[in-house]
Amino acid sequence: MAKRAFDIVASLVTCVVLALPLLVISVIIKFTSKGPIIHWSKRIGKNNATFSMAKFRTMYLSTPQVATHLLSDPARYVTPVGKVLRKYSLDELPQLYNILKGDISLVGPRPALFNQDDLKALRTEKGVHRLVPGLTGWAQINGRDEISIPEKVDLDDFYLHRRSFFFDLKIILLTFVKSLKGENISH
Repeated sequence: MAKRAFDIVASLVTCVVLALPLLVISVIIKFTSKGPIIHWSKRIGKNNATFSMAKFRTMYLSTPQVATHLLSDPARYVTPVGKVLRKYSLDELPQLYNILKGDISLVGPRPALFNQDDLKALRTEKGVHRLVPGLTGWAQINGRDEISIPEKVDLDDFYLHRRSFFFDLKIILLTFVKSLKGENISH
């Protein structure tokens, strides 16, 4: 209950503080490429339930619906504005809506794409699927795009067994620092 209350308060405050930047990003996306501002991605949530996750659209409409690392040349699908949004994780900001809705938490394992069966299976095997996924997580700050699926699941499992309010605060702080630096993002 305390984690959920913290998620709601922190998300509402963040929405208010970032209202103008969110508006500016929306306008830039709309005027620099065709398509909607928000991309709704089919994701796997708690107990392997499917939900729609909001992200600022950073890719062209013709992009296949697969994990970015599975694309043969991911850079060719990313819009010019999308490169900047992805580098600093600004494309993730619309997920504040998903946090308020209860689909995700501020901290937890990143939600898998609906078709990432390997990630889903490993998380289920380790019991990680019982957690509410997060905007950020232990695996996000310890490699993100640079680590393998088994390594991500091991980090998610570490979080599962050591989660606490103070561990979440540490993850949030490290996420903020790494986002400002644009670390661990390969596409």
